[in-house]
Amino acid sequence: MNDDGVTYEEFVATRAQALLRYGYVLTGNAHDAADLLQEGLIRLRGAWGRVANKSDPEGYVRRIMARQHISAWRRRRRERLVRSVPEGRYDDPGLDRAEHDPRLWEALTALPQRQRAVLVLRYYEDLSDEEIAETLGISRGTVRSQAARALDKLRADWRPAAASTAGGHHDR
Repeated sequence: MNDDGVTYEEFVATRAQALLRYGYVLTGNAHDAADLLQEGLIRLRGAWGRVANKSDPEGYVRRIMARQHISAWRRRRRERLVRSVPEGRYDDPGLDRAEHDPRLWEALTALPQRQRAVLVLRYYEDLSDEEIAETLGISRGTVRSQAARALDKLRADWRPAAASTAGGHHDR
């Protein structure tokens, strides 16, 4: 309950339709609006004690819905639409070589823990900067700076096995 004596259930019963309309205005789609509302109400339920005492649970849900919508929009914006689906798959021999190069894994383990975690979450788990920030409890700016530093360090320290043998020197 908050100072007005409103419970979570009463808040949902009285404000859910208005919040659903807000979601529709954000998305322009009833299904996406319902998804945003559901996510917002789930998060509100977990934080009800803190939020209700501040007498602004609706503002909290609206912020959650707006942030979720922006995140979804950013994910879709990164997608590349093509006219037709390629028939075959593309294999990058350089990527396969890098994945199986023990020197890469050694260079990765030499990175500071946070930098290594950011790279693994970004490139292995395919998470967005926002998802990485939430997972690690850091800001998106920190995610980006840690990734940049880690990649700079890897570029400086790691040479692929093929590149190191190209000059006529062979590791055996």
